[in-house]
Amino acid sequence: MAVRAVRGAVQLGRDDAEHMQEQVGELLTAILERNGLLADDLISVWFTATPDLHSDFPAAAARALGITDVPLICAQELDVDGAMERVVRVLAHVETELSKTGIAHVYLGAAGALRKDIAQ
Repeated sequence: MAVRAVRGAVQLGRDDAEHMQEQVGELLTAILERNGLLADDLISVWFTATPDLHSDFPAAAARALGITDVPLICAQELDVDGAMERVVRVLAHVETELSKTGIAHVYLGAAGALRKDIAQ
């Protein structure tokens, strides 16, 4: 088993706790499914949110999915002029047999514009 990092992001339509839980939950589910992973394969997950998101912690969405025994942390993304608004980013460390090039990085909706080079 190797330790790999999986990236992802989603742009929220609005700053609302229920909406954040739904969208971040969809992102985490897509990351797991597209990489053939289970919650048990997660080592840790970092979440960042742009400074305009205040309604909840993105990690709450992981807990709502039942991911309760994995270390999670949230941080604020840099406040860069012209950056995409209302974005939650994920960096998940996982145990997997996939090679680095076999990892599917997941950028949902408009967030796909953030990393066209690796978004799948």
